[in-house]
Amino acid sequence: MLLRLDLQFFAGEKTERATPKKRQDSRKKGQVAKSQDVNTAILLFFVFIILLVIGNSLRNSMTAMYRKSFTEYIHQEVNVFQLPDMFVDYTIEIAIALTPIMLMAIVAGLASNLMQIGFLFTAEPLQMKLNKIDPIQGAKRIFSVRALVELVKSLLKITVVTTITFSIIWMNIDEMLMLADKGINGSLAFFSSITLQMGIAASIGLLIISVVDYTYQKYDYEKNIKMSKNDIKDEYKNIEGDPLIRSKIKEKQRQMAMQRMMSEVPQADVIITNPTHYAIAIKYDEDKADAPYVVAKGVDIIALKIREIAKNHQIMTVENRPLARSLYDKMEIGDLISEDYFQAVAEILAYVYRVQRKI
Repeated sequence: MLLRLDLQFFAGEKTERATPKKRQDSRKKGQVAKSQDVNTAILLFFVFIILLVIGNSLRNSMTAMYRKSFTEYIHQEVNVFQLPDMFVDYTIEIAIALTPIMLMAIVAGLASNLMQIGFLFTAEPLQMKLNKIDPIQGAKRIFSVRALVELVKSLLKITVVTTITFSIIWMNIDEMLMLADKGINGSLAFFSSITLQMGIAASIGLLIISVVDYTYQKYDYEKNIKMSKNDIKDEYKNIEGDPLIRSKIKEKQRQMAMQRMMSEVPQADVIITNPTHYAIAIKYDEDKADAPYVVAKGVDIIALKIREIAKNHQIMTVENRPLARSLYDKMEIGDLISEDYFQAVAEILAYVYRVQRKI
């Protein structure tokens, strides 16, 4: 009793790798190995890269808006007719200036997701589920191993970004203290340069952390979708269908195969019997094969049916107990007679042909 319970316990333990169907079903539900930190790191990196490329044009656009505000709009009368025009003008200018950044952010976000999980569209995670608002389940999530990993990861990211930004500021502290002697253009150039340095360096640091996090997410995903031996058996049964339906299909297939086999018996040259339990129908046609071949075989009731068909079609029956048993065990329907039995079968066929000629 205890042994049976132990076997049932181990059969239900999730120790097996997920099957392709399990992986596909999990993917349809939105359960994939994905690190949000990869998206964040790649997004920040490419946004700062595009800022490095279009920094001058962006500065020119902003200063042009600033200059226009204090040279044109400051002299215009502020009323309900002018404000919409000013608002539309500012909106268009800002949109033109920020469009490259927004496009780069969209491309980086899509690319980071495609790199991790490929193309996937599913509304399953958006469905309302009551267990998401279950306080007990929420408490379990808060005090779970995953929550601890997320806490450690957040502290690590804060530490890395703080260290990188402080180091860059500290390396440029002397130049920063001398900004009082520089003009506004020099100050803007310095702060732009140091901001880009901090952004790109912090993005690279986050990217390194995201690689580690993705590795952990992959491991956690594989662990969560593991299956027990019973799960694999149940999945196989579901794929194959209802056992009763499968048995009926197999029975129908056996009946059809039996009908085909019995339809070949009248074409046989000889039936080798046991004499009661085994029956092997042999045919030799030099146009189809170089050696005799088995057209039908059976035991008990099937053997009796083969002998009845042979009798009705005046096919000769020859008793050879050891040969009948051996051919039934070693030969399949359609197989050519092997060299081990070729001599014995050839002698029987020669005897049959002699008898037929005499008749």
